[in-house]
Amino acid sequence: MTFTVDPQVAAILAPMAEAMAATPHPAVGDIATRRVALEAVMAETAALQPTPADVTVTGFHAVAGDGTKVLLRWYAKDGAAPGSAALYLHGGGMILGSVELYDAPIARYVSASGVPMLAVDYRLAPEHPDPTPVEDVYTGLKWLHDHAAELGVDPARIAVMGDSAGGGLAAGVTLLARDRGGPAVARQILVFPMLDDRTTTPDPELVPFATWTYEDNVTGWSALLGDRAGGPDVSPYAAAARASDLTGLPPTYLEVGQLDIFRDEDLDYARRLGAAGVDVEFHLHPGVPHEFETFAWDTDVARRAVADRLRVLGSL
Repeated sequence: MTFTVDPQVAAILAPMAEAMAATPHPAVGDIATRRVALEAVMAETAALQPTPADVTVTGFHAVAGDGTKVLLRWYAKDGAAPGSAALYLHGGGMILGSVELYDAPIARYVSASGVPMLAVDYRLAPEHPDPTPVEDVYTGLKWLHDHAAELGVDPARIAVMGDSAGGGLAAGVTLLARDRGGPAVARQILVFPMLDDRTTTPDPELVPFATWTYEDNVTGWSALLGDRAGGPDVSPYAAAARASDLTGLPPTYLEVGQLDIFRDEDLDYARRLGAAGVDVEFHLHPGVPHEFETFAWDTDVARRAVADRLRVLGSL
């Protein structure tokens, strides 16, 4: 069996793949090289589209449980009446990325949907292993609920949203909020989320298309979990696929590309959510790899995916 890449995406991916093939891939565990290379890619792809001029960004800080100040950024469309809001968590495999690198993409969501977002600059592994990242996110969620009135937000209409590692953290904090009795999460919007530390055995059918590779995945999970990665003692708040009980979670939107190494874990999570009585909207996008819409944004499949995310945000 051989997968076919979406033709529009393939035309954009081909020169990228050629450049990647000419560059030695960093070894498993080489976080420094990945940070330099992948954060440069994040900055480049974020700049492919214009940054909206109608979104105001305000910085805040929340104090985490260990006393550390966590940076929060509030994105609001000028003149829009908020009502609902979303907590946004950036991607980066648990080891890289930042709110600053996501300024433009988040602003685009806010400008197009009118829904304001609070982005959490959670601390990264391995300097800050589990449970620090998800606890930072929980701190941000509590802050948003505590300040909802002054931000013009209905605390019953707050979603959590994230892509890749951020999608995994969104799933994890939703479980954490359920188990701690709040704050309430109205919906989780999981964009090709990183959910399972056991996704380490390469699928030869996916390897040629992996923009986030199995080596990257082992590196990210090992940084977050250390020796616990792949073993029996992994918290579901760190790797949501480990959760044995998915009941009582909010309605969920989940999407993933067919050529993404997260495909099977995301499919299974959507199936298990549905079996637990959770309302689920699931999309499997054929012929596209991880983070496809960031570099192939001007394609039909990317426009469909973004339109679905905006629709779900608008329904809050």
